Amino acid sequence: KSIAPLDLSWLLFETPAGTTHVGAMMLFKKPRGNPAAVREIVDAYRQFRPTPPFNVLPELMGRGAPHFRETDDWDPHYHVGHLSLPTGSSYDDLLRLVSDLHEPMLDRDRLLFRCWIIDGVPGGRFAIYTKTHHSVVDGVSGLRMLYQGLASTDERRIPKPAFALPPSEPEPHEPTPLLHKITDSIKTVVSQAGAVNQISMEMLRKAVSAAVGGDPKGSVPFLAHHAPTNQPLKQGRSFATLSLPLEEMHQIGHLFGGTLNDVAATIVDAGVHAYLAETGDPFPHRLVAMIPVSLRADGDTTVGTRVTALFPRLGEPQAAVAQRIEQIVESVQIAKKDVGAWSSDTAMTYGAGLLGLAILGAQTRVDQLTPPACNLVISNVPGIKETRYLNGAELLGIYPISALAASIGLNVTLSSYHDHM
Repeated sequence: KSIAPLDLSWLLFETPAGTTHVGAMMLFKKPRGNPAAVREIVDAYRQFRPTPPFNVLPELMGRGAPHFRETDDWDPHYHVGHLSLPTGSSYDDLLRLVSDLHEPMLDRDRLLFRCWIIDGVPGGRFAIYTKTHHSVVDGVSGLRMLYQGLASTDERRIPKPAFALPPSEPEPHEPTPLLHKITDSIKTVVSQAGAVNQISMEMLRKAVSAAVGGDPKGSVPFLAHHAPTNQPLKQGRSFATLSLPLEEMHQIGHLFGGTLNDVAATIVDAGVHAYLAETGDPFPHRLVAMIPVSLRADGDTTVGTRVTALFPRLGEPQAAVAQRIEQIVESVQIAKKDVGAWSSDTAMTYGAGLLGLAILGAQTRVDQLTPPACNLVISNVPGIKETRYLNGAELLGIYPISALAASIGLNVTLSSYHDHM
């Protein structure tokens, strides 16, 4: 199978300090009356065989490259690990362990996924941490597969995990005549050229406004100030989790005319400013966040990536909570109007092009001399409301762990499960 250009970029631009795998940690409550529940999960997972897209190796050189090659060669004990925290360990010890597991690159000579079942979590709990290369799955599809690998009841049953699910059948479609393919290609080139022109003029207008002391509104990529989160990436990673009640967040968002994401962005923004002030490095400017946004209409199930990104300013450094959320709601709404006025092609080109520029700037270190694209990333991966189980163990929470790239050293990924985010 050939490797799509976007997926190929995750392989070509990966470095030890800028890994391009995505992961998640699932936290479970051990079931009563079955002390062997965790061991049973380990043994069962090692019996399952990987299925597409988890059974492929990337081949970037040679005949037919770049492409993925399917293989049956896998080591169950390597890809399904079993660890246990020492007696007396804390939840923070679990987070440090997951940080260490998430840090290194995946071995390109082995299947591009690994998972670990981690026992000994305090409070009668255990965890499962998984990581998969971004060229194989993205965060949205990866999380969906994790949920599919769980049960909807608390019976003593171990469904096939994400890496062994039956592959989905491709949607049938009529062959496209050659003439139509050529015509569509020409239309795409023309539309992309128009999109680039439209985007360039919009960015130039905002850059000029900022240069003369103005305060450009809406999406403001490459107009952020350098923050402590914009240092060149290193190999070390630090992972933390937080759970908040969904109903209260919805109520607060409604009160201020915003969304759940606006409330989350407010919490993150206030937390970052407070942390920097407490550590003696206060940031005197408004942070700029990159917020990925889906362009899919309701019911759109077509294959492919349909995503763009907003780059809104967040709140003033010293703003009170109410003032901060008002500033963020206004900033995000204007940014959405910017993108909403564009065609879908323009919006997608905008997001992909800016990310490409940011990665290029980081690899050449030019980004240390020019304004960064943003200071942090805040994304939302869709979750589910229903409780899930594994071998009778209740899933307490699921925490996505995304990749860091382009000298953007802070990534906050949100996902809702049951009644919490």
